[in-house]
Amino acid sequence: MRLGLVVNPVAGMGGRVGLKGTDGKVEDARERGAEPRAPDRAAAAMRSFAERAPDAEVFTAPGRMGADAAREAGFEPTVVGDVAPEATREPATTTAADTRSAVAAFVERGVDLVLFAGGDGTAVDVAETLDELEDGDPGGTSEGTPMLGVPAGVKVYSSVFAVTPREAGRIAAEFDRVEDREVNDIDEDAYREGTVRSALRAVRPVPVAEGLQASKQLGGGSIEGLVGGVLADLRPGTTYVFGPGSTVGAIEDALGIDGSPLGVDVWRAPASFDGVPSAEDPPDGDVLVRDGSAEEIRDATLGDEGDVVVIVSPIGGQGFLFGRGNQQIAPDVIDAAEVVVVGSRTKLDGLGSLHVDTDDEDLNEALRGWRRVRIGRVEHRMLPVE
Repeated sequence: MRLGLVVNPVAGMGGRVGLKGTDGKVEDARERGAEPRAPDRAAAAMRSFAERAPDAEVFTAPGRMGADAAREAGFEPTVVGDVAPEATREPATTTAADTRSAVAAFVERGVDLVLFAGGDGTAVDVAETLDELEDGDPGGTSEGTPMLGVPAGVKVYSSVFAVTPREAGRIAAEFDRVEDREVNDIDEDAYREGTVRSALRAVRPVPVAEGLQASKQLGGGSIEGLVGGVLADLRPGTTYVFGPGSTVGAIEDALGIDGSPLGVDVWRAPASFDGVPSAEDPPDGDVLVRDGSAEEIRDATLGDEGDVVVIVSPIGGQGFLFGRGNQQIAPDVIDAAEVVVVGSRTKLDGLGSLHVDTDDEDLNEALRGWRRVRIGRVEHRMLPVE
């Protein structure tokens, strides 16, 4: 097998520090203390690939754009692509042109699969390059070249990604057929302002396998009962971390919190309640963090201020609880907290299972198993976390 590997080393850096993406925000992310995550995730995928295809021929971009991850997995890759010197230095600074150059070089060498680590923007760069090469040379070496993503970005809306880096490596080594899947991207500036504007950018062949994520979809249906049930269960003096999304946002609205629709907020319930909290008589708590970074959320939750509860809703169509759009909720916060999952019936009807991808495999394993998801005032549904 001939594999082409390209890594966007700055993908996902904005997630932990609350930037909701890294497009045009790399320096802001670094100033906030962000650390690269894509190279480590690429290395994890390549280790999984090496376990199953140790004799594969690997082509890759230099340095942090792929060669480092391939060598860490035990390969001696052929380094290709005309990338800028800044792309291989530390800290790496890459552009779409660097990614596109690497993909074009892979196609020239007839790779069987382009494996990339990044987010939706990287997926668009890979897909559009393959499309352009096919348009310029119908029936040539790029015709039908499949692609597969190692999830490393903040949003990851497209259905060309595996659910985890290890699954990406497994699928890359074992697939025997492909199917067309969607490459989507959103306007990150609008996303930071709380608006999701998603657009279909390409359709490309992707390996057929269990372990691929679905396209991001929005759930619907009434959640008034769900909100009422959460409010009735509020505990005095407890700190609540509210994840992004409209379902959790409805809970914040009922509490009178001016939350961030696509960010993470922290709220502390008062030390005592006068009666049972409800939307008609919500408790007067304190907003500790609005649209916070991982460090801000950590500072607000990991002190000596009582219990912590993280409330999240799975992404519709994908089922991710952690690791997509809410990387600000860091593994140590999740590990120290009680996790409450909420979701509308409509959203859950399209999900067979839930997923976690926290960058901490021990935590991922601890979160796996059957999970109660609140769907109404007193109703819950059981779903497996895989």
